[in-house]
Amino acid sequence: MSTITQESREAVVSKAIAEISHIATLPEVTLRIIDLVEDPSSTAQDLNKLITNDPALCSRILKVVNSAFYGLPGQIGSINRAIVLLGLNAVKNIAIATSLAKLFRGGELCSAFSARDLWIHSTATAAASKLLADAASIGLSDEAFLAGLLHDVGIMVEMQAGRHRLIEVFERFANSKASFVAVEEEILGANHQDFGRALCERWKFPKSFGYVTGYHHRPLELDVGSRTLTSVVSIADWLAKKGKFGFIADVTTERIDPSILDELRLTAADVDNVETQLPDAIDQVNSFLGG
Repeated sequence: MSTITQESREAVVSKAIAEISHIATLPEVTLRIIDLVEDPSSTAQDLNKLITNDPALCSRILKVVNSAFYGLPGQIGSINRAIVLLGLNAVKNIAIATSLAKLFRGGELCSAFSARDLWIHSTATAAASKLLADAASIGLSDEAFLAGLLHDVGIMVEMQAGRHRLIEVFERFANSKASFVAVEEEILGANHQDFGRALCERWKFPKSFGYVTGYHHRPLELDVGSRTLTSVVSIADWLAKKGKFGFIADVTTERIDPSILDELRLTAADVDNVETQLPDAIDQVNSFLGG
């Protein structure tokens, strides 16, 4: 059990977020899309106008919605059509997802970690999250995908706020029997879940994404009504580790907690089925997010 006080943890996290605020920012157009969709007076026409003014973003979003991964009928040739079929919120989530890749640039930190490895793990978790959300019929496919992509973004906060101290975490972890989270707390005074949750708050994301980034290793600590998306990502994270996709040092569980499966009304057979589909799904994700 960590002996860090909540006050000291929050102070460490606030300092890190303040230091990286000029680096870890989403593109201006993405921030404007978030603001627009969160405004109840906004219309589909407003969102269409904003996205079509950015041809690069427009083409990236259409690439996503036309991918086999999304499985929509026929080719969608306009953002307006995508909004009609998917809704404003789904298109917003896709816009954020397509903007995230550039945050995971930064090359190799040390022999044990590179931002590229984290991106590989994040895209695998995103793919698994969407498949699990579909299997559980919770109606949150695009949200689950983005949540999976975001879940470990706190590690990027750590990397951007203090590379040398994160290298120390990896060096200590390599020679320790403690968990990755425990080593983070020992050296940094907080862990990647704390940093990720704070970044989501800074970006003004819905609370559900803060829950995912902040509790993906412990979803059952959340209130019953707030666990669904985090439970999905927790299982997806485990599947990405099992498949050895990218950075997996922080996932310590050997098996899925049956209580998490019960939370989603999923069976072990459902998870096995998602595991079988996962390699193809990852290839599809890489085709539109740049793997």
